[in-house]
Amino acid sequence: MAQLIQFFDERLQEIESYLQLLEDIEVETHSGPPKLGKNEKTITTQQQKILYSGVFLQLYSLVEACIVQCLDSVTEAAAQNDNYIPGDLSKELRREWVRVVARTHVNMSYEKRLDNALHLCNQLVDSLPISEFKIEKGSSGNWDDLAIENVAERLGFKLNVDQDTNSEIKKNVKDDLGSLVLIKTQRNSLAHGNISFVECGENFTVSDLRNLTDRTASYLREVVQSFVNHIENHQYLIPEKRPHS
Repeated sequence: MAQLIQFFDERLQEIESYLQLLEDIEVETHSGPPKLGKNEKTITTQQQKILYSGVFLQLYSLVEACIVQCLDSVTEAAAQNDNYIPGDLSKELRREWVRVVARTHVNMSYEKRLDNALHLCNQLVDSLPISEFKIEKGSSGNWDDLAIENVAERLGFKLNVDQDTNSEIKKNVKDDLGSLVLIKTQRNSLAHGNISFVECGENFTVSDLRNLTDRTASYLREVVQSFVNHIENHQYLIPEKRPHS
């Protein structure tokens, strides 16, 4: 599961590089408006705010990408061994498997619903090995700390996040919103055209964005590690099927 940690670190490093650019521009403002190139074209305050708004897009992308990777890694682990059948899955993951195979949350015709029910029945009657499937993640744009906690609970485990880290991610940052809720709200407001890029970035400093990134990174790192532990301990299986049992 080292690839999950590596994925997180690589995505975070992209944001760190972007923040470094913003910090360098801010340093230049101490000597007047920052300028680019030998023609010394000025970077305006408006342009800086537009750049600041990009941090919200990148942070939300980091959150969603990490959780999607974590969820996919759980189901890939369950499907990688041809000896595992649906009855070997934990009751929580088995529920997710049924949701996907029977497509219980999809509107379809009666005949199509019957076809999916028969497919599920054949899987169970013939004790066929689990084929690769993906957990239903809902619509994009909804990931915050509560949603992450809820999806872990759906899989039957509690995130192992340090109390201080958890408090920091929920602490009010702006408008009574915690860090991840703020990131989600700003990102969605941009995506739906409710605010402009300038409006998104105008009430934040580079220091604010750095602190927001640090809190988010600390929380996500512990979330990813919780998923890694869940997978490495084979908690997606019923206890008697776990290799260490």
